[in-house]
Amino acid sequence: MQQVKAKKALGQHFLTDLSVARRIADTLGERVGMPVLEIGPGMGVLTQYLMQDGHRLKVVELDGESVDYLNANFPDLRGNIIADDFLKLDLNAIFGDEEFCVIGNYPYNISSQIFFKVLDYKDQVRCCSGMLQREVAQRLAAGPGSKTYGILSVLLQAWYDVEYLFTVDENVFNPPPKVKSGVIIMRRNGVTDLGCDERLFKTVVKTSFGQRRKMLRGSLRGMLPKDCELLKDPFFALRPEQLSVADFVRLTNMVKQANAEREQ
Repeated sequence: MQQVKAKKALGQHFLTDLSVARRIADTLGERVGMPVLEIGPGMGVLTQYLMQDGHRLKVVELDGESVDYLNANFPDLRGNIIADDFLKLDLNAIFGDEEFCVIGNYPYNISSQIFFKVLDYKDQVRCCSGMLQREVAQRLAAGPGSKTYGILSVLLQAWYDVEYLFTVDENVFNPPPKVKSGVIIMRRNGVTDLGCDERLFKTVVKTSFGQRRKMLRGSLRGMLPKDCELLKDPFFALRPEQLSVADFVRLTNMVKQANAEREQ
């Protein structure tokens, strides 16, 4: 069967370097036996190694032409090819309560959305690895004080240990993207309870970075009672990129306490 034509609307750039595909597959080496979901397999350059390694593999692919290619070229995968949009999937319907891993050469145009969805299933997704645009990969792994440290950095690192592994040049793709790529791995940490209201934590993080150049007393003013004394605390003179995950937990509890006192 002829090669699949890359579709710009789907953000497709097919990896052609088998050694890179092998290295990405190796990120799950210690997870053999655990179910694995590959996102966007395309023509199966990564899929072939995941199958060789004995993973209990399912793949999800939106592109109908790629689905046809996989069915024709990977007969052992039939029945485990999900022709659908990952962002719309109910992963509980696929894996039940079982823990699983996620891997892929992620479409660059939806990579952030993919990781937000992984967070929704953080109690089941034990590890998540793969390739995405280098700048986004660096952002996910960035620590406090970095210019790339942001919303996803904090939200992911609250639950995962994120490691940037290596950079991939543009010339190993067809068609070549205009940017370099980066490979990361995220391993679930031991956190089971953040120590604060999780929903409020997300709101505080997103609101803080929504105006990242402002001090916290400016960006979070709307989340606090009018003339709140808390705004005078030196902690609120910091900017969001200066705060660790633990600092954001502390900040969330401070915001919650201030609003609870107003209601008394």
